[in-house]
Parts: sequence; C-alpha cells; structure tokens
Amino acid sequence: MIPASEAALDLHEYLRLHETKDLLRFITCGSVDDGKSTLIGRLLHDSKLLFDDQLAALQSDSQRYGTQNGQIDFALLVDGLAAEREQGITIDVAYRFFGTEKRKFIVADCPGHEQYTRNMATGASTADLAVVLVDARKGLLTQTRRHSYIVSLLGIRKVLLAVNKMDLMDYRQDVFAAIERDYRELAVQLGIPEVQCIPLSALAGENVMRRSQAMGWYAGPALLEHLENVAIERDVQDIGLRLPVQWVNRPNQNFRGFAGSIVAGSIAVGEEVIALPSGRRSTVASIVTFDGDLPRAGEGQAVTLTLADEIDISRGDVICAGKHPAEVADQFAGHILWMSDAPLLPGRPYWMKIGARTVPASVTEIKHKVDVNTQEHLAAKKLDLNEVGFCNLNLDQPIPFEPYARNKALGGFILIDRASNATVACGVIDFALRRASNIHWHQLEIDRHARSASKGQAPLCLWFTGLSGSGKSTIANLVDRRLHTLGYHSYILDGDNVRHGLNKDLGFTAEDRVENIRRVAEVAKLMTDAGLIVIVSFISPFRAERQMAREMFADGEFAEVFVDTPIEVCEARDAKGLYAKARAGQIRNFTGIDSPYELPEHADITLHNVDVAAEALAQRLVDQVVERIGHGKG
Repeated sequence: MIPASEAALDLHEYLRLHETKDLLRFITCGSVDDGKSTLIGRLLHDSKLLFDDQLAALQSDSQRYGTQNGQIDFALLVDGLAAEREQGITIDVAYRFFGTEKRKFIVADCPGHEQYTRNMATGASTADLAVVLVDARKGLLTQTRRHSYIVSLLGIRKVLLAVNKMDLMDYRQDVFAAIERDYRELAVQLGIPEVQCIPLSALAGENVMRRSQAMGWYAGPALLEHLENVAIERDVQDIGLRLPVQWVNRPNQNFRGFAGSIVAGSIAVGEEVIALPSGRRSTVASIVTFDGDLPRAGEGQAVTLTLADEIDISRGDVICAGKHPAEVADQFAGHILWMSDAPLLPGRPYWMKIGARTVPASVTEIKHKVDVNTQEHLAAKKLDLNEVGFCNLNLDQPIPFEPYARNKALGGFILIDRASNATVACGVIDFALRRASNIHWHQLEIDRHARSASKGQAPLCLWFTGLSGSGKSTIANLVDRRLHTLGYHSYILDGDNVRHGLNKDLGFTAEDRVENIRRVAEVAKLMTDAGLIVIVSFISPFRAERQMAREMFADGEFAEVFVDTPIEVCEARDAKGLYAKARAGQIRNFTGIDSPYELPEHADITLHNVDVAAEALAQRLVDQVVERIGHGKG
C-alpha cells in the first residue's frame, strides 16, 4: 500500500524515489519462542503493507493455527510451512520485503532451534545487521549465544538486541538493564563493536513502530526508528580490483569478454589487470554493460571486461588490479560451521565452492572446536552437526582469495559432499598457510617414467577392499608372490606393516579410519612414483576414502579390487573369533557389525571368494595385471 504522502506523486517519480532508497538487509535470530516471527509479522501489519486478502487469510489462520487465543497471531505471516504452523516454530529461513518512506528492507526470519542453526547461518551470510531477540523472562540462553557467535563469525558488526515480551515482566527497567548488561559483556567477548538494546513487546506493539508510553524510563529509539536510521557501513577496504569471472562471454569469433560482478575496487579502460591463478597480464580494452560501454566501473556493478590481449581466463578465475593482485594459495586456516548430520572427518575429500570456482578439498586438521557458550577452545578429532571448528584445509590446486575479514566474496566458502552433492559446511578463510606459497614440489632429476622403464613395467596400485575375513590378505600375498616369481617389482601394504609402524597412533573410530587410509594412499602414491606395483590390502570401508585414493593416481594406475565375500562366510572363517567378540560388544567399531561397510559401486575387479580357491582367484588377477602393465620379464 502506497503511503498517503506519496499517493499524489506521479507513478514514475514514486518509482524513482523508491529505487534510490537505501536497502538494509537484516536478520532476526535468537532462541526458540523469543518472538522473532511475531516481531516481523507486527512490522508488516503495522506498516500497512498487507493486502485485504492477506489480512483476511491471517485472521483465518490465526483461528486455525494461532497461539493467541483467537487474536491475530502475527507469526503466521512469516511461518509459511505447514510443519511450522502446526508446531508453532520456525524451521526454514523466511525472507520478507518491506519499505518505509526512508528505507527499503529485506528481513530474514531465522529459526531458533539448535537443529536448524545451519539455516540461521544461511540467513546471516548476506545481512548488514542482526536483530537478536531475547525473552525478558529467560534472559540469555544457549542459542542466543550460539547465534551471536555465528553473527560475529560472519562479520556482522551491528546488533540490535530486542528484549521482547516486556509486557510479561510488567515493563520493569531492572529486568531490561540486567539483560542488557549480560549481552554487552558477551558482545565484547565476541568482538561485536556496535550494539543497540531496545525493550519491547512484539505482540502488544510496544516500542516496535513508535516509542512506548509503557516504558517511560527508556529514552532510546523504537525498533523501526533504529532500523530506518542506522548507518549502513559497507566494510570497503582499498584492496584493488577483484572481479571473479562467472562466465566467459563468446557470442561470436570477434568478441571474447569476461563477465562477473566487481566485489572490490574499480577499473577503467586502459588500466592493467592480472588474471589469477595463471598470473597472465593485459589491459582493459572495454567495459561492457547492458546499458552500454562505460569508461570506469566499481564495486557492485555487473560488467563484462574485454582485454587487449588473448589470454587464457576461465570461469572461477579472478581478474585483479595489476599492481595489487590477490594472494594465491592451496592451504588455508579458517573457521568451519558443520551443517551435516554425518560428522566432518579430517582427510575425507569434499568439494570446496568459493565464488564461481569449485575445487577438490579436504580438512587436514581440526586445530580446535569452539564452545559457543564460553568461546573456549576444545580439542576435537571431528565436528558434529552445528559445531564450529578452526581447521586447516588443503586444496588440490591453488586459488586466488582474500581473508574473509577483508572481503566476504573471496573469503567465504561452502563444502559439498562429493557423493550426495549436499552442502555440508560453510566457512571463512582466516589466512593462508604460508608453507603453501613457499614450498613447491621439486622436479626429481630421475622421474617416475625413468624409474618404471628401468624395471620394465608400468606402475600400478592394486587396492584390495572387503570385509574382515573376506580373504583380501591371502589373495594379495599370493598375487605378490607370483608377480615376484615372474620378475616384477611389487610390494604389499597391509595392517601388519602399516598399523604397527606408520599408523600405530590410530585406532578404529571413523575419523581414525579416514586418516589411516589417507596415509596409506599417500605412501602407495610414492611407491608408484618409484615404478612399483603396490598392493594395498585394507578393509577401507568408506567409498569416499577409496575415491580419494583413486584420485591421487594417474589414469590407468589404480585398480579397486573388491573381494566379495558374504559376512556369514567371513564369520565362519574367523579363527580369532573377532566377529563373535564384536557381536558381544567386546570390540567396538567393528566393520560389518557396529561400523558400516559401503559396498563398491564400480570396482575395477570383483573376486567372488566363496566356492573358488584363493590360488585360482590370485592367478586370475595376476593374468589381468600382466596384461595391463606389459610383459617383457624373463
């Protein structure tokens, strides 16, 4: 509904004025039942921004779902999912748009339940300000502290503390003062520089749209008054041009441009630029936009740059100012908010998406996890759902970046599960690990081809996988013996020579199994570089780790050998009685009993070890290996 003061304006003039208003993005967050959805509903209702049919639907829904004894339940304007209405909680992030004469707003109503903390982080990622609600009856709760920590982690520097439900505490000043004091102490701990505290009642409308008469002791602004007038300070740092390339625009053979939005700095025609990570340089020939060419473009503008030289630039590269390029690295330290039910395990491979670039990545070490209540640093080998950790990350290729504190677009990332393509974490880069920039893989004077040629064989990794008792080690040893007899150079890696030495510090938890396989794969890779046939015999129960191992090797140098033996057969062969002990609870994390084994989906070789002698299976595999790596042995 158009305000009366603007109703007489020409439509075009009204639209022009509306387009030039500031836009404030903010979130509402806090613990469950603090009144976040009610507050937004009250803002929309009292701003006269509802159509008659919306108001009628709200009244009807209030009778059906409402919690206000037949009165209007403003939360229903925001809680749109059926499950939200039935349970009286917010589950998903709900975005609402509204405006006043002074400013336009985009508000994200974030869920309060700990289970949906990941949704809250999504809403906070683009916000300029956070409205943190606290129930005046309860004070600061665990989720209040959790959300405030995430607010600080994601770089939101302005917080409006809304002490809600003051009507249920008789609008007492001492209640508000105690909560304000506690929150300001928390803000100092978290490094939040600007906090405005406002007492209010969202349900009664006190101190929401205008200052309340019921709290004469409060001299500050009402909530909407503060939202309309708070300064929107974009944290702009003079780091030079940063243009992540989203698309290489090639409509015909005479035009090649690089399209994207400028996330920092500015650029003019004729200025020098550098493309990262390649390091190739050129100058800007033109700046193309929908409205025509520009002599200069700056932060926030979507442009297409054409360059004076034909240099190789792809989607995900970053075009930077020639004199002030971004850093490039492949190892980082950063904070990660884990968003998956399955835990984060160091060494497990993921996809990292940062800007328009997606690269293989893994967490190499969890330095510590953070207790969001006390900000204490705790030792951890894994991260569970909604936990925050400070981690080291390794990428398989260097990328251009900026620390998140300097530029959100080039310092914020997500991690994606490589099997399900589900987003499992969001994170921020704090800094590069300098050894990533200073240490390089030195080219050996005698390369892997020379070493394998001297042995008269092609390098190969045979990766045996299967349940305990499936016959992996028996067949692997037979294969090794027969290859040796034929004159080939081979070596076995299994539990006997790895877990008693290299990996003697690892147990059998899921996270230790991941690290065990990572180390074994690294050693196997070095052995193939030496020209050997390396035979790896480990249960290696997880597909993700077997895939990680595969990706370390060149095409044709890795073969997954699945020794397919039913578990009942494995138990019958179990002379040590390990399965019986596992079923009795005497051995924990035993694969196939209380720890899962993920069957290979596309094994290169499958050996059904039930009614066929191990010697016959070994010979069958040796024949395939010889065919694969070449004859020539005497």
